[in-house]
Amino acid sequence: MTYTGDAGEVSGVHLKAGGVPTRQIGTTTARYLATGSLTAGRYGLYRWDMGGPGGAEPHFHRTFSESFYVISGTVGVYDGATWADATVGDFHYVPEGGIHAFRNADPGTPASMLILFAPGAPRERYFDALADIVASGRQLSPEEWTKLYADNDQYMV
Repeated sequence: MTYTGDAGEVSGVHLKAGGVPTRQIGTTTARYLATGSLTAGRYGLYRWDMGGPGGAEPHFHRTFSESFYVISGTVGVYDGATWADATVGDFHYVPEGGIHAFRNADPGTPASMLILFAPGAPRERYFDALADIVASGRQLSPEEWTKLYADNDQYMV
């Protein structure tokens, strides 16, 4: 039990669409719907809108699970062995340590999904770094990529 009060409390948070932090990473728009700091570390929820090619290469996380729910288009999801096309309404769950990847399966057509992290890892720090790298055109060395990944619980396969 995480709440021990008797009467409940006024504690909900309502974010208007224009108040959601948003970052552009190439042709992808990342919307930080609920960060771990907002949810007391319980989960993080982001909307991932891929306007063209884009996605993540095979990797895993040690400290959090990740779930994907497709809301438009077709998203290629990788389970560590095979790729599958996920379409509207499809759900893909990856536990801690599970190898996974995703991509816009049809780069000519936009695709959107919700990404849920549990517990609420501070993924916005990683996505902010990627957005800054892409926007600046900066080229990271292999050592810099390894450090960025390790600092953000991202282990490439």
